[in-house]
Amino acid sequence: MAARSTRHPDNSGVSVTPGHTPVLLNEVIEALNPRDGGIYVDGTLGGGGYTRAILDAADCTVLGIDRDPDAISRNEPLLEIYGARLMLVPGRFGDMDALVRGLGFDAVDGVTLDLGVSSPQIDEAERGFSFAKDGPLDMRMERVGESAADVVNTASEEDLSNIVFRLGEERHARRVARAIVRARTEQVFETTAQLADVVRSVVPKSRKTHVDPATRTFQAIRIHVNDEIGELERGLIGAEALLRPNGRLAVVSFHSLEDRPVKAFLRTRSGGDGRGSRHLPDAPAGRAPAWRLPTRRAIRPSDKETSSNPRARSASLRVGERTDAPSWGSLKEEAAG
Repeated sequence: MAARSTRHPDNSGVSVTPGHTPVLLNEVIEALNPRDGGIYVDGTLGGGGYTRAILDAADCTVLGIDRDPDAISRNEPLLEIYGARLMLVPGRFGDMDALVRGLGFDAVDGVTLDLGVSSPQIDEAERGFSFAKDGPLDMRMERVGESAADVVNTASEEDLSNIVFRLGEERHARRVARAIVRARTEQVFETTAQLADVVRSVVPKSRKTHVDPATRTFQAIRIHVNDEIGELERGLIGAEALLRPNGRLAVVSFHSLEDRPVKAFLRTRSGGDGRGSRHLPDAPAGRAPAWRLPTRRAIRPSDKETSSNPRARSASLRVGERTDAPSWGSLKEEAAG
């Protein structure tokens, strides 16, 4: 069975069947070490790969959370297999603390997050995530709120430039923003192909890679539309509040924008980095560490996995283990108060 992630950092489409497994699956299960009677949260249910593996590893319960209603309905057949051991929870993983407690659970034994956009979202052209298949310029995981078309057609040139530079790490961000604003004066952006063509007209192809020049811009707009970085930071705080002592957090990310906040969060709250980070304020003096780090380095896929699945090359897994210290809560809220 080929290892293939059900979630991807880029916008190229790959068909994923229920038999395919997520990236770093064995490493995630080893990190979580599911036990009989345990309660686990899969905060990014997606195709259900991690959820199935956790349920197969022990006689435990999994709460599968996803903000995409299609992901919830797609996994409903699993209820026939696992029964009451599986609970499908519509919502954002950034709200997992409230969602889990609302279901009657005060603590859990493990949380896993597989960051990025899911293959079903990419594969369906009408979702508007992919430039590989022309479709409406949407990108909304929940199908509500501001769409990618809204952003592209109404944001100022300065705001567009900031979004593309900050969330796409696109060094030609100003050039992209200028081209978008110029193009929309002639025709409103409605499709993914329109946006991709404009970006390709001003961003040169890389001589070293075969990455489409539109990749970084699409990534940036998608992250902005879905507030993915804010969602991640809220999710990490929620996991800390929910995990019982010795409970494990396992987060798989695919690019530095996702990995940096996870690394900063765990290092700061484990007492391993007194300097804090640009993502969170400095840790308060005397605060007892909320986390232990089984390994300070990110876990990377094996050569065997990357050879069978090139997408795995950019993946990394970070693991944290809760101590018995109280949760720190939101440092941003404390700083504001």
